[in-house]
Amino acid sequence: MGNDGVGASFGLCAPNPDVAVGCQEGFREETFTAWCNSHLRKAGTQIENIEEDFRDGLKLMLLLEVISGERLAKPERGKMRVHKISNVNKALDFIASKGVKLVSIGAEEIVDGNVKMTLGMIWTIILRFAIQDISVEETSAKEGLLLWCQRKTAPYKNVNIQNFHISWKDGLGFCALIHRHRPELIDYGKLRKDDPLTNLNTAFDVAEKYLDIPKMLDAEDIVGTARPDEKAIMTYVSSFYHAFSGAQKAETAANRICKVLAVNQENEQLMEDYEKLASDLLEWIRRTIPWLENRAPENTMHAMQQKLEDFRDYRRLHKPPKVQEKCQLEINFNTLQTKLRLSNRPAFMPSEGRMVSDINNAWGCLEQAEKGYEEWLLNEIRRLERLDHLAEKFRQKASIHEAWTDGEASPASCFPPGVLALVLHQLNRQLRLLSLLLLVCFVSYQFLSLDKCISLLGVSASSSVKWG
Repeated sequence: MGNDGVGASFGLCAPNPDVAVGCQEGFREETFTAWCNSHLRKAGTQIENIEEDFRDGLKLMLLLEVISGERLAKPERGKMRVHKISNVNKALDFIASKGVKLVSIGAEEIVDGNVKMTLGMIWTIILRFAIQDISVEETSAKEGLLLWCQRKTAPYKNVNIQNFHISWKDGLGFCALIHRHRPELIDYGKLRKDDPLTNLNTAFDVAEKYLDIPKMLDAEDIVGTARPDEKAIMTYVSSFYHAFSGAQKAETAANRICKVLAVNQENEQLMEDYEKLASDLLEWIRRTIPWLENRAPENTMHAMQQKLEDFRDYRRLHKPPKVQEKCQLEINFNTLQTKLRLSNRPAFMPSEGRMVSDINNAWGCLEQAEKGYEEWLLNEIRRLERLDHLAEKFRQKASIHEAWTDGEASPASCFPPGVLALVLHQLNRQLRLLSLLLLVCFVSYQFLSLDKCISLLGVSASSSVKWG
């Protein structure tokens, strides 16, 4: 809706003086004065007489600065009429710059103290800065304010807000607005529709004491008139709207801040969890790799089988939880980065050496060491199996030799003298070759335990003695 439409529908164009003749000027003057003071007190000042205190334009300019939050042109400090007209014109120019058409209102009338023109100007300011920006669902300004009142008071008995005059005469509408937002301030169940004076005074007193809404209306004037002044009622009701919507905005902002703080705390917890999980995982990898790189050979099959069993326990029991930790670490990291990006926060940078890439590199070294250790274990077991097989063959041959020599009481008597010397020579040669083979195997491969070597060497020695 354009500015012209707003002015035409809701009175943003200042009223013609002739139209304002029949208005309840005293009723409206009291309300407008209270409304102006509710803002001027923020600047440490106030007005006593609305038609007199705005004549020099100084407090009028100050009022506009307070309610708009903007700075106006520097005012004239002189006391002459020309200075006053200049200040009022600066105020009127500022109002016009906000899209408000000022009809029949001139600086001279304000400087001369024309109460009708002054009230018309203040009503224009109220409409522009207190009512025009009200928006409820698809409605705005006056209709928006009326719809807001209807929505808030709908659940209350004996309240039917249809306008900004007679719907408020019994005071229940004001009390319902207060009770809807601050139920602890009014015991609505004790209010009676047939006691409007008590209802109005209760609402006005509570609003002034607890809601910081100054008393702008007189209860007796409202009860004593057939149709309360619409502009005065709208002005006062708009103060309730801004008070409660401001509180709601503050609550919304507080909730938003709480959510932001909660998200920040959650993000910080994710960062701490990542750092701890990364440190623990890297420490486990650091301890495990040396164990996998220890390739000290064992001399017995039993010892190597135990190492193989320990390695299987590592793969079955110890490594799987660490695989899960590594996956969870990457999930936490990606989740955290996504949350930070969506909230326009800087990306998370882990401590030095704890990046995901660092963990992946360390994990790669672990798996490389694991693969090498497994290959070494299997090769060692196969080597010991081969050497055990060789040792068993040697033992069998030695046993056969011992059995054969033990079965001959006098080997020398079985051979002629010339043949005996040749047989002894061949046997000694075989014994020396077997002993040499045993020694070479022991030194080169360390394939047998000490007791096996002594046993086999004993076999060779006993055979040599028997033949010697």
